[in-house]
Amino acid sequence: MLTIGQKFPEFKLTGVVSDDQKTAFKELTNASFKGKWLVLFAWPKDFTFVCPTEIASFGKLNKDFADRDAQVLGLSTDSDYVHLAWKQNHKDLKDLPFPMLSDIKRELSTALGILHADAGVCNRATFVVDPNGVIRHVSVNDLKVGRNVNEVLRILDALQTDELCQCNWNKGEDTLSKKAA
Repeated sequence: MLTIGQKFPEFKLTGVVSDDQKTAFKELTNASFKGKWLVLFAWPKDFTFVCPTEIASFGKLNKDFADRDAQVLGLSTDSDYVHLAWKQNHKDLKDLPFPMLSDIKRELSTALGILHADAGVCNRATFVVDPNGVIRHVSVNDLKVGRNVNEVLRILDALQTDELCQCNWNKGEDTLSKKAA
């Protein structure tokens, strides 16, 4: 699996960006988000139980990520048509403000090293990538356990200070660098 300090792989994937079939599909690449922080989170399968809770939570906090100049991207190995059907049929996913990327050929998930060895689907992985395309945070949860989206936002805040941040640090608090001064 790729880790901190490595370059995030180049990708070209179809993203589901609306629930209207006429405008739903858009080709997205790294260049689509040039100069932004990326928060990419992967989930195992559409039409499951834990996954929509995480996806909806990222959707609810999307404005907070956008306020930090970060683009949220969701990813699974399901097709773009399955993403669209799920988005159209799940009340918590209808108004998602970020793209649901389809990695049906498993190119990005393979490059990231996040495919579950037995299930062949994405592990529940999260990557925070800086505007230079360098991975600054990676986490992976068991397939059965959802991630804490507020913690992902806290980590982004800490990374953006470019200073030493103690355990449980939150935006607005002094960093260790400022406490020592």
